[in-house]
Amino acid sequence: MQALILQQINLPNLPSASGVEVVGDTAYIIGDDAPYLYAFKANSLTKGEQITLFETAHFSTGRIPKALKPDLECLTAFTTSAGEKGLLVCGSGATPAREVGFWVTLPGGSDAGATVYPLSLSNLYGLLRQYLPAGIALNLEAAAATDTELLLFQRTVGSAVGNLVFFLPLGATLDYIRQRTEQPPAVQRQFYELPDLNGKPAGFSGASYSHDLLLVTASVEDTSDPVADGEVLGSFVGVLDLARRAATPVPLQLAHLVLPTGAAYTGKVESVTVQKVLGPKHYQLLLVTDDDLGGSTAVVVDLSL
Repeated sequence: MQALILQQINLPNLPSASGVEVVGDTAYIIGDDAPYLYAFKANSLTKGEQITLFETAHFSTGRIPKALKPDLECLTAFTTSAGEKGLLVCGSGATPAREVGFWVTLPGGSDAGATVYPLSLSNLYGLLRQYLPAGIALNLEAAAATDTELLLFQRTVGSAVGNLVFFLPLGATLDYIRQRTEQPPAVQRQFYELPDLNGKPAGFSGASYSHDLLLVTASVEDTSDPVADGEVLGSFVGVLDLARRAATPVPLQLAHLVLPTGAAYTGKVESVTVQKVLGPKHYQLLLVTDDDLGGSTAVVVDLSL
């Protein structure tokens, strides 16, 4: 598996990119300290409209302060059993202020006429905490929806213990967070062994289900605090086998991102999606990154499996 960076594109006026998803010909991007859902042309990354997720008086500097931000880290496209298409945006759950989410309807697969519904995720996140190892704080960094399941990715920084995926039934979970039912969804979990850099373990940072592939990214930070940032050492991308589940942690083989020069990429990748299918087991990916200072980039990657 090889992951070669082809292009890096600055995303001005989009702070702290944390999630990306392509629906039709539109690439949607969220930032973890921004109140908007940003729409771009998927191929050219020409910026289009921005959708207000929530109103706030704390975005005057261009970033919501860390103590106040909802930390929107999870973004996934979904289709309900009734054929309704939309986007689910979720906070990380690392603090009470981060237990919020948004359901965004996308009529016709475009941002025209999009409707935003706020969600409280406190009950769902309280349920998920029961499945975490002792001493591990909830810190969701990514989401992906298959036809039948919603996957939420726990990132445990500074430790090889606690990197896991929660598997939830899609329809039942969407009904639960929309308060259409009081019955909590069933929860399954799977732990994974991720690669490390300089003895520091990677943690999940992004995911997307597309073209029958579950793509994931992971990054390495020199920190053990789920809220505080640390020095970024590098990032990985690869495919997670949905069919492989076991009672013990499953080793996950990922490709270390490299620059055209062959040097290792040391940026912090936050999310991933497929931009183009180039051939059998050959994809052009669109990744987004966050430099922890408010800067964001889109990164185009050639992935050969």
